[in-house]
Amino acid sequence: MSYTYKYPHPAVTTDCVIFGHDGNQLNVLLIQRGNEPYKDCWAFPGGFLNMDESAEEGALRELQEETGITGVTLHQFHAFTDPNRDSRERVISIAYYGVMDICEVKGDDDAADARWFPTDNLPPLAFDHEEMLMLAMKALLNEK
Repeated sequence: MSYTYKYPHPAVTTDCVIFGHDGNQLNVLLIQRGNEPYKDCWAFPGGFLNMDESAEEGALRELQEETGITGVTLHQFHAFTDPNRDSRERVISIAYYGVMDICEVKGDDDAADARWFPTDNLPPLAFDHEEMLMLAMKALLNEK
């Protein structure tokens, strides 16, 4: 399929804020970026949509590719649209959150590592992911 338009188009990504219970505290899943920008920094699993997939399909695919996680139910909670949120190009991210029991994860694809972190003890986050976390936590609290 060929796409030809008069106007420039932004790239679209998805990001997954996955909360995990360990019996004591709430944790969140982060990946260590293997590529620039923010190489070696921590971020939420996610990436660019393929032309033939929905946002939810892309989010689930990226989550599996970067961490090995499957079967989590995702809830869309916000679109991040700041024109300067990504230094590479104009990128809009559709964000999802999910809740699950903590399981073993492994960084793969373009993620150098994947780990669970307590929500009250996180490393600095890439892009606008601190704001993303705050809005995901608010959405999670409003769900209950």
